[in-house]
Amino acid sequence: MRIAVIGQSLFGQEVYKELRKDGHTIVGVFTIPDKDGKADPLATEAEKDGVPVFKFPRWRLKGQAIQEVVTQYKATGAELNVLPFCSQFIPMEVIDHPRHGSIIYHPSLLPRHRGASAINWTLIHGDKKGGFTVFWADDGLDTGPILLQRECDVEPNDTVNTIYKRFLFPEGVKGTIDWNQSAEALHNWIRGNDKVPGAWAEVDGQKVTFYGSSLVDNGTAVNGQPLEIPGASQPGIVTKSGLVLFGNDGKTLLVKNLQFEDGKMIAAAQYFRSGSSAAVELTEEEKTFAAVWQSILSNVSQIEDSTDFFKSGAASMDVVRLVEEVKLRASSCQLQNEDVYMNTTFQDFIQMCVRKLRGEDDEEELVVDYVEKNINNMTIKMPHQLFINGEFVDAEGGKTYKTINPTDGTAICDVSLAQISDVDRAVAAAKEAFEEGEWGKMNPRDRGRLIYRLADLMEEHQEELATIEAIDSGAVYTLALKTHVGMSIQTFRYFAGWCDKIQGSTIPINQARPNRNLTFTKKEPMGVCAIVIPWNYPLMMLAWKTAACLAAGNTVVLKPAQVTPLTALKFAELAARAGLPKGVINILPGSGALVGQRLSDHPDVRKLGFTGSTEIGKHIMKSCAVSNVKKVSLELGGKSPLIIFSDCEMDKAVRMGMSSVFFNKGENCIAAGRLFVEDSIHDLFVQKVVEEVKKMKIGDPLDRSTDHGPQNHKAHLDKLVEYCQTGVKEGATLVCGGRQVQRPGFFFEPTVFTDVQDHMYIAKEESFGPVMIISKFKSGEVDDVLRRANATEYGLASGVFTRDISKALYVSERLNAGTVFVNTYNKTDVAAPFGGFKQSGFGKDLGKANYCFYCVDVLFHVKKHKFFKKRKNIYYSTYVKTFSHTTPAVGTKSCLEGKWAGSYIALFTM
Repeated sequence: MRIAVIGQSLFGQEVYKELRKDGHTIVGVFTIPDKDGKADPLATEAEKDGVPVFKFPRWRLKGQAIQEVVTQYKATGAELNVLPFCSQFIPMEVIDHPRHGSIIYHPSLLPRHRGASAINWTLIHGDKKGGFTVFWADDGLDTGPILLQRECDVEPNDTVNTIYKRFLFPEGVKGTIDWNQSAEALHNWIRGNDKVPGAWAEVDGQKVTFYGSSLVDNGTAVNGQPLEIPGASQPGIVTKSGLVLFGNDGKTLLVKNLQFEDGKMIAAAQYFRSGSSAAVELTEEEKTFAAVWQSILSNVSQIEDSTDFFKSGAASMDVVRLVEEVKLRASSCQLQNEDVYMNTTFQDFIQMCVRKLRGEDDEEELVVDYVEKNINNMTIKMPHQLFINGEFVDAEGGKTYKTINPTDGTAICDVSLAQISDVDRAVAAAKEAFEEGEWGKMNPRDRGRLIYRLADLMEEHQEELATIEAIDSGAVYTLALKTHVGMSIQTFRYFAGWCDKIQGSTIPINQARPNRNLTFTKKEPMGVCAIVIPWNYPLMMLAWKTAACLAAGNTVVLKPAQVTPLTALKFAELAARAGLPKGVINILPGSGALVGQRLSDHPDVRKLGFTGSTEIGKHIMKSCAVSNVKKVSLELGGKSPLIIFSDCEMDKAVRMGMSSVFFNKGENCIAAGRLFVEDSIHDLFVQKVVEEVKKMKIGDPLDRSTDHGPQNHKAHLDKLVEYCQTGVKEGATLVCGGRQVQRPGFFFEPTVFTDVQDHMYIAKEESFGPVMIISKFKSGEVDDVLRRANATEYGLASGVFTRDISKALYVSERLNAGTVFVNTYNKTDVAAPFGGFKQSGFGKDLGKANYCFYCVDVLFHVKKHKFFKKRKNIYYSTYVKTFSHTTPAVGTKSCLEGKWAGSYIALFTM
């Protein structure tokens, strides 16, 4: 690299010598003038080597850079400035000039002490620790991004000289350029220099720059092709994820991208394959991309295949322009700035764009070890491993378990069984994706575009998803297609539309005038969110929580129910193919006691969404509080009452009453757990229900004529049998059902109980199965039946059937439930909030309310009188006036709602 050294002293001399020893070209040394006829040690060393030496007494005059000095500096063509020790004030025009910026050494552990006397203040303040910092210079010089820090103990009798000679000088020289460091130090160097690559080594006889670094779990085996790197403690390894480097402590880091001297950048994983792909034949329309280059590189008379974007004079702003120009011409070609750096010649760039447009881009292939089955007139391909950081991987120790088909009780396949270390890896991946990855930096609209793409892929695979759902959970295929999968697709589309509409508000406060305070809120993502879902709607429960979580900008670690993991894993595959970045979604099949508990306890998880039993919900809430007070939303058990009055529309009440209980085999959180039927119609209602129950076809869920499939798993079937036996023992009348169907699989007869009294177990506890519990109430005793309906610790859903609208409103207002159905049941929609209260939990799924549970409201107070008076960096839109409710200002939500008729709207963009 071509380096300019700006500084002085013996320290500067030693850094200069080390830079030359490492093979850098020193294009100029800029130091102080001679004192008493004696040159500075740095100047002496450089002159001995024949390196140009410049001895400027100053770089600026009256606050302005001296152009003669700056011109001489620029003529050296430096790619990087190194300031090992410099007492002069260097203009920002010089600091920012090299394409790799400027690195500065500072004898202090910034930001505790700053300035020329920082080391003195270390001693004056009695600090127990001293040291130095190496950082990128910015307009504050010592406020730029930190690359490296080293610390030492400050001894009781230390002076400036002793601490300097003992530590700051020798370790500072090594720390500035020494690559023989720990993995963490190498990682910090590379990531600190990520946007302006400066960490390089000689590889295969050429200079290669590393960037895009992350620390690697050292318990993971590294498989790949070795790559010799001179000076490294051991060879690197090119893997499918990137280049693994080893620190001198034996620990590892992963480098994602490499850049060569000619400016070309490649994915590190492609090192041994770079340049091997065949060229794509371009259409005439695709060749028009040359016009974009021509408009930017106006100094180039004709764009050739070999034209290099950067060698032709392009700079970083031109990269942004190129990316945006391509988006305007082809919106489906979504480029990142990195794509330009990795394809610097016109031929490479155009080939990359066209491959993206045709869906043939050379992205890292998703490796999936499918379990394939020919079933339901199709071949289904099912992933069966954990999904962590964009890859399907085995669990620690290769542990697996069998997932069972409830239709016949046979094993579908072996599924990886996540362990605690797997949870930690998944959370770490999600945290990195949120804090350092492209997901956390992505424009909300681009995030929405990816979620839309995911919904489209789910729709393309909806028959396959529904088939997997049927064999893994027992859901009837037609219901799985419409509800389990269909509503999941709708949910992702709905929340994709919310991505760029999540916003805060301005708040007028008492002190706003005359102090000119501006108070506003922003809704910001929380970070890593854990989601734990049940087995009754495996894909739909995933969608209800994950879609809102992603829309808000969070990353996800999801634990599907252990007995129904397959659609969640298929979803992970589709998410990867949709282009969601690595680490954004992680899926961990496993036990609740292990995986769920670790997610509840994990300090890096900021939010946990859970759907399941009240008992487990209480335990999760306690763990989340004790660990790090993480935010929790819970959708728990229910015993939803359905009140049917004598003035109802009988046939509709029977049909909807049956749906309220038997929908999805009764495995439905809002199922009507108890029906209260007015005594004058009780017997007729029961008669009609039994007639309809006998018509229900029990059988294979893939059979299109099946009404009632198997229960989800054997343990649940056994609980239903026990539940019904308890009802009979307590004196309830078993009208029909109550037994396991005598056939292979986990089938249970649709069941009807009558004469159920309030004290009975089945009147109070949820069956979560196809069991209708019917109790009478006397005509006219509306308040009494309301009392009985509300005599439960649950409050998830409820319903009422009557033709009397006054009665319907009276009852619905007094039912203690999060949802009240009137003359209908089981009607949910992606735009309508869903959730309960009391021991049915808190928080909402679906609707606008859902994404709010995955955001945190951040409050800002701004007090700066001149800020408003001068209107600096604030742009005002043309005032828009709303003349009436029928002529709202387009694009302004409040005006669209007609709330601010006759008012003015001012837009502030800061």
